[in-house]
Parts: sequence; C-alpha cells; structure tokens
Amino acid sequence: MLVAGLMSGTSADGIDVALVEVTGLGWKTRIRLQAFQSVLYSPPVRRRILEIAGGSPVSVAEISQMNFLLGELFARALRAVCRRSRIPMERVALIGSHGQTIYHQNRSSRFCGVAVRSTWQIGEAAIIAERTGINAVGDFRPADVAAGGQGAPLVPFFDYLLYRHQRRGRIVLNIGGIANLTAIPAGGAPEEVIAFDTGPGNMLLDALAELATHGRSKYDRGGKLASEGSVSESLLRRLMRQAYFRLSPPKTAGREQFGRSYLEKHFLRPFGASQQGMRDALATATALTAESIACAIADHVLPKFSVTECFVSGGGVKNRFLMRELQRRLEQIAPPEGSRRQQRIRILSSDSTGIPADAKEAVAFAVLAYHTFHRQPSNPCSATGARHPAILGKVVYGKA
Repeated sequence: MLVAGLMSGTSADGIDVALVEVTGLGWKTRIRLQAFQSVLYSPPVRRRILEIAGGSPVSVAEISQMNFLLGELFARALRAVCRRSRIPMERVALIGSHGQTIYHQNRSSRFCGVAVRSTWQIGEAAIIAERTGINAVGDFRPADVAAGGQGAPLVPFFDYLLYRHQRRGRIVLNIGGIANLTAIPAGGAPEEVIAFDTGPGNMLLDALAELATHGRSKYDRGGKLASEGSVSESLLRRLMRQAYFRLSPPKTAGREQFGRSYLEKHFLRPFGASQQGMRDALATATALTAESIACAIADHVLPKFSVTECFVSGGGVKNRFLMRELQRRLEQIAPPEGSRRQQRIRILSSDSTGIPADAKEAVAFAVLAYHTFHRQPSNPCSATGARHPAILGKVVYGKA
C-alpha cells in the first residue's frame, strides 16, 4: 500500500510529505520510501501558527479558520509532491497527517474542578480527504491521552521497527523544535524501549537566529552564528537545574515549557540585543540543547543498558556546531556507578539507514496511519505511559 505521511513540527517551517510503500503488519512491517519533499509555509501562515501555538491571545474563530486552512494546505502539499515526483495521486491509498500541534498539556491539571490533560493538533483531516478523495487518518495523539498516556512521543513505534538490533544498543534522536529520543537495548523487546522529550531542540535556536539577523534568516545555518559566540557555562548549569530536566520519563515538552516567555527570561534579558550578545545567546542555547540530550542519556538510559550508536534526524543534524557540542558532551558522560566504562557513542545521521534525516517523522506517521487503518495499535506504552495499547487517530473516508 502506498501511504502518504504529512508532518508539520514544532518549528512550523512547512509541511513534510513522504510517500511510503508499506507492507506487512506489526514488527513484520516493511517500508520503502518512494518520495520526500518539504513544502514551506508562506511567512504570514507560519507567523500566525507560531502566534497561536505560542499562546498569544487569539479567538476561537481564528483557530477554526486556521484548522481548515491547514487542511487545505496539507492537501495541496501532497498534490504538489505527487506531481513533482511523477507519482499519480491515484496510486496513494491512504494519508496519515500529524497536523500542527497548537497545545499540549501532558500532565493532569485541575480544570472546572476536574483533573484534565489534553492535546490539540489542527489541520482538518476531513478537508484533506475531501480535496484528495483519499482516506485520511488524523488526530493521532488523543487516543493515547484517553488511555492515560501523554500523547507523545509516538514515533518510538517506528523507531523500534526500523532501528532495533540484536547486538547493539541504539538511540534514535530527533532534533526538531523539541528534541526527543528513543533508546533501544540490544536484542530488546518493545516494552523495554525508553522514549521521551529531552527538552528544547531547534525552537530557541531558530527564534534567536531570526532576531540576530533581523528576520533575514529563519535558522542558524550550519551553526555559524553560534560558533561565533561564547557559551555561558554558569547559565547553562542553572538552566539544567530546572524542573523539566530533573523529571523522570515518560515526559513530553513543547512551547508551553520552552516558548517565548522562556526565551525572553533566560536568553534575551541576560544577553541583550547587541550583535555579540545575540551570538553568545545562540551559543548557550545550542549548548543547552546538546547538554540536555547528553544528560538525558546519562540519567535515564545508560543506567539501564549500554548504547553504542546514536542516529540523529531532524533539522538539528545540519547544525555542525550543535553536533560538535553533542559529541563533546556525550564523551564527558561518566559511566553509571558500579559499571564498566561506557563505549564511545557514535553519532550517525539517519540518512545512513536509507531514510533522509528530514523525512523520518513524516515516514513514521505514514506507518502509524497504515496500522490505524488495519485496526492495529501503535502507541508505545513504555514511552507515553498509557495504561494499554491503543489504536491511534481518526479515520475520515475519501470519496466513495
């Protein structure tokens, strides 16, 4: 079955479209990537998404409009990628759309006297199905939340499917707006997988780069700006003492924890708006991403099993300064008490597995949609904390 995976991440750069041939079911599933491209949002759309997701005052009417607009844009993106790849739309049998997260309350809080947790992804699947005539699966996260999970991360199902190895412990790291990892022990069963969000990924870096270049660049290309700054190790140590980094998995993060107010309080105010100040802020924010990943591995993975390889995907893999910082900080990890010295963890791009680093999450949601359509559960309970496996998403049927 040819399945389209559509993904828009925390950074809201645009829509990633993957066309994936999927066969088999469960851990016997096989995939072959047919095509992948990204379709950028227009500046006004991206700006409005970030305002909505960042908690700016916004009316319900505007959210409703954006929900339907994104459905239109997702459908157009799929059509454009099929056309450019010379793959007829008629060949696509199913669409899996993650949508755009605008709110994620991963832990229960009191609301109207009741303990509630919730998540909200927009990009109306009914519009996608109507415009393409293809069955579409959307809104993957609520089923896991209803089962007592955090609704994230969901990609570990795909990570285990693709990256498990009989003799090597592996980490699959995605550095998007938020960084998240899946740790798989050598020869491990699915229930032994550890997965969680480590903290900020590119979210802070993109915002600082845009400010530092007065809007000329949406991200720090290659980490060049950060490499011209100095890391404030004292600030970094203070930030690493914050509550989120001390939480044990399962845990998830988003703009609620590391959005605009976090940026202003911990980076814009301390470093100021001078050219050098912005570069120092970028260097420190980049180091925070690397340090939080390294500490997450040291605190929550290595005490349980050894790891020899780390496959990195997402936009962060292109940031050379970030990759150097990550490698350096991983090499400083002390072995868990009473254990022999941990082998050096090799950092590899997910490209080496045949899945482009930018494409991995779109491919993952194609695979999740495929399992949903076959009425198979695909939430990794050990990662999300759900009480039981759940069939994810809501199916909207295309034209009869």
